Amino acid sequence: MSRAARLAGALALLLGPVTGSAQTPARAEDVGSIDGMVRAFYDVISGPAGQARQWGRDSSLYIPGVRFVAMRMRDGWPVAEVMDHAEFIRSVNGPFVQQGFFERELHRVVRRFGNIAHVFSTYEFRTTPDGAVLGRGVNSIEMFWDGRRWWIAGAIWDAERPDNPIPPEFLP
Repeated sequence: MSRAARLAGALALLLGPVTGSAQTPARAEDVGSIDGMVRAFYDVISGPAGQARQWGRDSSLYIPGVRFVAMRMRDGWPVAEVMDHAEFIRSVNGPFVQQGFFERELHRVVRRFGNIAHVFSTYEFRTTPDGAVLGRGVNSIEMFWDGRRWWIAGAIWDAERPDNPIPPEFLP
């Protein structure tokens, strides 16, 4: 077996079921508006246990080299976990597919200037569509318009905690 075939097999085991590829064409309804981008941002990662996520569609939303930053607390201090798209997939695909994951937007604040937009999107998540809310937080999404479509240049998020409540301006 070739090195490439062994690597592909190892990645398939690590990532679990993954649909699409970085070559997946963008859907016009996803990239034609900020609303479409945010809707797709949540839609591609949400689904029941056992269902593959739409990683090809997800990759069509981002610029090459996009960075994701998940804020975590460690020993009482904030820590930024920086990931590229492949690292993000590796970190979430297994739990999302095994347990189910449904993330939905609660509220959005958009600031736009020319061809750039900053979106604060408040979210909640569950493991089933009607299950108990397991957490909430805020996604900060940077986008730009290239004259034909929107792109996500980066996303950073932080979870709500007792010491980090979501402020009123980010709630419905």
